[in-house]
Order: sequence, then C-alpha cells, then structure tokens
Amino acid sequence: MPVSPAMAEDLAAAVTMLYEDAEYALISILRDALAEGIDSPRWAELKLRSIGDLRQAVETVTDALQTDANGAVAEALMTAYGRGRQAAVAEVGALDIGRELQARRILPGAPAVDRLAASYVQDTRPLYQRITRAVLDTFRNVTARAAGTQLMTGMTRRDASQRALNEFAARGVTGFVDSRGRSWELAAYAEMAVRSVTARAAIEGHIDAMAEVGQGLVIVSDAPLECPLCATWEGEVLALTGPPGPRTVRVEHAIQPTGLRSVFRPPTTVAVHLAGSLPEARSKGLFHPNCRHALSLYLPGVTTRPPHHATPGTSYADTQRQRAIERHIRRWKRAEAAAMDDAARAKARARVRDWQKAAREHVAAHEHIVRKPAREQIGRAR
Repeated sequence: MPVSPAMAEDLAAAVTMLYEDAEYALISILRDALAEGIDSPRWAELKLRSIGDLRQAVETVTDALQTDANGAVAEALMTAYGRGRQAAVAEVGALDIGRELQARRILPGAPAVDRLAASYVQDTRPLYQRITRAVLDTFRNVTARAAGTQLMTGMTRRDASQRALNEFAARGVTGFVDSRGRSWELAAYAEMAVRSVTARAAIEGHIDAMAEVGQGLVIVSDAPLECPLCATWEGEVLALTGPPGPRTVRVEHAIQPTGLRSVFRPPTTVAVHLAGSLPEARSKGLFHPNCRHALSLYLPGVTTRPPHHATPGTSYADTQRQRAIERHIRRWKRAEAAAMDDAARAKARARVRDWQKAAREHVAAHEHIVRKPAREQIGRAR
C-alpha cells in the first residue's frame, strides 16, 4: 500500500480547526473591545485604559490554543506514523508472511514521533509570540486613527474603526511572515505546518518499517496536476539512504529461483537507475504540503514505472487559482466576523457569496478540481 501526505490529511484538518476557532475568537474579541462605548466622547481614553483587559483576553485564547494544539499534534503524529507503518506492512506482506509478522510486532518508534513533535513546536512558536502583539498593536492603531480621522475628515468613529478592522481581517490575525518573506494568515500557516509534519510522520513510519525488513528502494507515483517541484521525481526510483545524485546500481532481483538447483546458482541481479536518495528529493520539494504524490516499495526486476496520466483542460496553475479563491472567501468571512454593524456585515456577506460563486464556477470548469469547503472556513459553523 503506497504512503502519501494524503494519508494524514484528516488528522491535519482536525488540528487546523483549533486555529480557525482561535482566529474567529480573536477577531470577535477585538471587534467587541472597539465597539464598547464607541459613541462616548471619552471613547479613546476608555480604550487606552482597557488595554490590560484586552491583553488578558487574548493571552487566554493563545495559551489555550497552544496547549490544545500541541497535545492534538502529538496524538496526530503517533497516528500518522502508525498508518505509515501499516502501509509498509501491507506492501512487504506481499513478499512473505514472515516479514509481515515481523513488521507487525514492532511498535511505532517514539524517537521519530518526538522529533517531529519538537519540530512542529519550533515552527509554530513564532505564531504564539506574535498573536498578542498583533492584536494589541491593531487596537492601539485603530483607536488613534479613529480619533484623528474624525477630526480631519468628518468620518464617524464607527466608520473609521470598521475600516481599520477590515484591514486587519483582510490580512489575518497575525500577518505572520515566514523565512522566505511570505505573509500567512494564522490558520493558513498552522494548516501548512500541521499538514507538513503529519505527512512526514506517515512517511517516516513507512520508511522505518521498510528499513527494518531490509527494503531500501522506493518509487514515486505519478500524480495529476503535479507542481514543478515534484515533476522531477515522478516515476523515479529512490534509495531510502545513501548519497545524493543519480546513479545506476546492481541489486538482487526481487524474485530468486527456488529449489535445490538455486543453491548452486549465484543470485540473479538487475540494473536499477536511481534518481537519487529520498532525503535529497524531500529537501528539494517532494512531499511539500498539498503534495499529491505517494511512495511505494520498489521490487527490483518486478516493479514497473507508473504510466503518466495527463489532465487535459486543467493545470497546476488552476489548482493555485482555487487556493487563491479560498483565501478570498476566508478574508471576507473574517471581515464579516469583524463587522461592527449590520451594514458592514451585509457588505462582507455579499463579498463572501461573490467568491463562493467564483469557487463553484472554477470547479465546474475543471473536471479534475474538487471543491473543499473546509478550506473556506475560519472556524466551526456558528
């Protein structure tokens, strides 16, 4: 049974929901803090005095999020690792029952799971460090801008506050920027991190089980709508360990002659071209978040290269357009959550419907694209 990032998608979705709920809660807290007493002539003064209460409310949300998410991720990683091992069990079981039983007796390796959990904590730590600062900075800026705008332009304090809140909702709670300079929404970044680490856990479980029964070669599947990072490795054979770079090796044929005569025969060998090692392929982009490729056991002399499946009428760029539409839907749902009155709420809801229509039209125009409603949410249905 092949192993792929998709094997752990349901686990990632459950953890991501925690971040979506937190994002919704933070927007609501900020909206309510600004709306309270907004018609009072002492509004700006009252807002400055209440900033301590806002900080406490935000920290309560972020502390709960960090505790819940880290615990849920640890559990998800163990499950994903076990699924990867069971996929390997299914594959080596086709060779002989003894190897299958050997693989089944080995429990998931805690060191691998612990290493991945530590990696996740490290990757997401900046999120928690930035959440409180981002919300408080926005609160201060909105207060100052609303007061100044009213004096200079005549715009009402409510309108000025709503405009600033819309800007905040548009970029997401944190405006987190990663090491490559890309800006992420809170839930989107968390989803990427969780999907990535749970996929790695499934693959690690598969690799570890393969190594334990002496199997060292795997083959990458063909996948529709592959991205440029993965296209290089599609259909290629990789070594689980060893040096990077392409090479040809001679290995024993997976099926050797049986019977007495085989004792007097040298093992049958075949030439296998390796595109490189699995660690090399992963470092160059294979199995990135949302990757559709899978790994399976390569049996020398038996396994054949998978045929390429074309996807006429649909391209990788079309899948990225779908991701962009999903981001727009989430943006306007956040704007709806940040609305301070019925007019602003109705305007945001109309934009949500516009982008949902665009999503339906995009999916209808491309046979190989499937709409994923969960990716259009900013929290549990309310």
